Amino acid sequence: MSPTLPRFAEYLPEGKLKELRDIASALVAPGKGLLAADESVPTLGKRFKAINVENSEENRRTYRQLLFSTDPSLARNISGVILHHETLSQKADDGTPLVRLLQVSV
Repeated sequence: MSPTLPRFAEYLPEGKLKELRDIASALVAPGKGLLAADESVPTLGKRFKAINVENSEENRRTYRQLLFSTDPSLARNISGVILHHETLSQKADDGTPLVRLLQVSV
């Protein structure tokens, strides 16, 4: 007896399917990779402790701002960024959401 494959009642409309394919292709573009910036609060705490930096939300925000805004050539090297949920509500010193810094770069 052959295994039963899952069946889905609805399929994506062609436009959404194309959009999904385009996104998937962009994520695996040759010569690019994903930036894993999803360190948890405890993980960043260990890294900060090693350099005598307090593990505060402000220091994590500053670290992420530095990471996302240091090199304008970021887009040439990465195709996407994995974020920790805390990052979604954080802003740069000038009030720009950190996610927006990435959208401009990548």
